[in-house]
Amino acid sequence: MKNTVTTKWLGNMKFESTNPSGKTLTIDAGPESGGEGDGLRPKALMLSGLAGCSGLDVVHMIGKMRLEVADFEIVTEAELTDENPKYYKSVVMHFNFYGDDLNETKLKRAVDLSVEKYCGVMEMFRQFAEMSVQINFNPEK
Repeated sequence: MKNTVTTKWLGNMKFESTNPSGKTLTIDAGPESGGEGDGLRPKALMLSGLAGCSGLDVVHMIGKMRLEVADFEIVTEAELTDENPKYYKSVVMHFNFYGDDLNETKLKRAVDLSVEKYCGVMEMFRQFAEMSVQINFNPEK
């Protein structure tokens, strides 16, 4: 399967990127790098893609398993290498589930299936970063 993304320069350090569904997003550098900070940063966007990929898997399984979850978020923390080209050397994903009647065993199974079997972005990240996952039930916000 082939995916095509078109990314057009809008001037200065800003780009508009269109994905296969036709939706667009803006990419821009921060002021410290000559941009205006009007868009998403490329490396942070990678982390959003990782969380989104796994999140979609988990939500799909929550539905299939008929689990009750009031809220769900993924907080992704990553550390860059010191030398150029800088890339993520370690990533920690915190899967935070909220609700009064959480089935912790099944929710852990849903996360494990995503992380170990279904999330292709996770597999890509494993090629260059040390990955770890933490599953939290009703953590403090």
